[in-house]
Amino acid sequence: MNPADPSRTNTLGLATSPYLRQHADNPVHWQQWTPEALAAAAARDVPILLSVGYAACHWCHVMAHESFADHEVAAALNAGFVCVKVDREERPDIDAVYMNATVALTGQGGWPMTCFLTPDGRPFFCGTYYTKTDFLQVLSAVTEAWRDRRDDVEEASDRIAGELRAMTGTFWEQTNGSPALVPAVCDHAVAALLAGEDKVNGGFGDAPKFPSAAVLEALLRNYERTKSPAALEAVERAGGAMARGGIYDQLAGGFARYSVDNAWVVPHFEKMLYDNALLLRVYAHWARRTGDPLARRIAAETARFLLVELSDADMFVSSLDADADGREGSTYVWTRKQLSEVLGDDDSRWAANLFTVTRSGTFGDGASVLQLREDPDDPQRLERVRAALLAARRTRAQPGRDDKVVTCWNGLAIAALVEAGVALDEPELTRAAARCAAKLLDLHLVGGRLRRASLGGVVGDSAATLDDHAMLAAGLLTLYQLTARENWLTGATGLLDTALAHFADPDRPGRWFDTADDAEELMLRPADPLDGATPSGASSITEALLTAAHLVEGPRAERYLQAASASLDAHSILLAQAPRSVGNWVSVAELAIRGPLQVAVACDPARSELLAEARRLAPGGTIVVGGAPDSSALLAGRARVGDADAAYVCRGRACDLPVTRAAELAAALGVPRR
Repeated sequence: MNPADPSRTNTLGLATSPYLRQHADNPVHWQQWTPEALAAAAARDVPILLSVGYAACHWCHVMAHESFADHEVAAALNAGFVCVKVDREERPDIDAVYMNATVALTGQGGWPMTCFLTPDGRPFFCGTYYTKTDFLQVLSAVTEAWRDRRDDVEEASDRIAGELRAMTGTFWEQTNGSPALVPAVCDHAVAALLAGEDKVNGGFGDAPKFPSAAVLEALLRNYERTKSPAALEAVERAGGAMARGGIYDQLAGGFARYSVDNAWVVPHFEKMLYDNALLLRVYAHWARRTGDPLARRIAAETARFLLVELSDADMFVSSLDADADGREGSTYVWTRKQLSEVLGDDDSRWAANLFTVTRSGTFGDGASVLQLREDPDDPQRLERVRAALLAARRTRAQPGRDDKVVTCWNGLAIAALVEAGVALDEPELTRAAARCAAKLLDLHLVGGRLRRASLGGVVGDSAATLDDHAMLAAGLLTLYQLTARENWLTGATGLLDTALAHFADPDRPGRWFDTADDAEELMLRPADPLDGATPSGASSITEALLTAAHLVEGPRAERYLQAASASLDAHSILLAQAPRSVGNWVSVAELAIRGPLQVAVACDPARSELLAEARRLAPGGTIVVGGAPDSSALLAGRARVGDADAAYVCRGRACDLPVTRAAELAAALGVPRR
């Protein structure tokens, strides 16, 4: 072994990613993605084995146990490859590039992702999970091809790289001639979304069924504009079914990643910060609009889940694993016998019926995932039973926690906690959001540039992506509207200015790259406008710019508004072509079509009932500020009316006469006052 060659040792113990550290004891000589690792592959004249996953990924753990901890596999890998591990959450740019390659070559993607690359990073063979036997066969075949048919490998990698680069250009060629953004465009997208609804079980699509938080938020915003009962009913069906199903943790709160069945019974048990932040926003919005008691309860419990289970040093960590002691879901499922051991005979029979714990089990081996299909007549008994079961559950092996702090997901959490604080009238949620924002700005801004992630207070080297800038800026803007503290607005505008300078496509107005122009150069520069598990960076930056344009003044306001308008113009075609994949774009379009709506309340913010009512009444995405005349851009020249607080409702640059009563404000906003 040559200690000077970094590819001859496992160096993941130095990583700031918990996922990478999970592999630090593997006999595989894992490297992080660095120029040195790529140079080592060139020096040894061997291909790169790129393995991409994340800490909460069940099948990543399985492949790690079966193959990467196995000495036979490790010997083959170490002899013939430079082995590189990547945390997709820490390096979404690398994940995006090679996931496109994997899907193009195999027709499907997923994690763990397994790619074989030339030393300069061109892929020539890709896959996902392999059993040990299959993986050894693949390693043997790739080694043989690299040794004996090198010209074929080089030709294939050139062709694949060229096709991937061409795919990006083809996408934008197909989106030329985007339609003007008018209400009919949003209505068409919503109609397409509703056509794909599962009206029996709630939600969209078939198993595996995902929560589709961005779609639900879009439907709520559409309902507020159109009063369409179908849009609200779809939210109520999905929101109710998920809240009462096994995808929701009926004891501790919080949502799992997805359901493996159509009826939301059995989840894939990993819990992600981004899912719970996005769903918290949806349930808070639903509760604020309708007062639905289930929506209020789930919003409160999900917020508590964030603060209790995912909080660390005032920021929020990434996820909880699906597994505990190598068994998926073992922390969460119950048998009737286990209920009896904790609760006694009477309460256990009651709980088994209430939580659908069957004799045969809904999960396997007689164990069931807890569901709460209807509320009991005795809520006090329910809380007593839940507390006892949760206390007993905490004595079981607990899932691992990925303590990595990701900037964009914390931005989502900040915005969601502020909105939930308003909807539930719980100021502590807003205080938690403010603490998180302050810590992020202090730790993740290094030399004026944002970083992607940190671990244990140590910030990593990975540069922030477009969604990091966009989602943190959006979170800061929600804080500014609620608190009027200038530091939040200053922080947000600094991030937006950076995004405009480094992520906007100079050749295609209104379009965005996911990585900065001065970031590490990969095989191609990712630029995916579609919303996935989280909103895309492009849709998120558009919403943040549109909001900020009405919170600042002068040339900066015009620059933000022009950038947001250009972005919407460039992407409006997506609402017609792929509505299920652009849920957040639909929300942003709804915001733009309404002006966006702005409410400025001239008042003493600490004592104004009219301001509090404005925040409760405002449709999703509405910009709401309060304060003394001239204390902010929206309050310039706007004063109280006599001795009464006054609310000024604006749409875009056009404003109504001020109103002084909540009923008048509700009428001006076009929403019912409960």
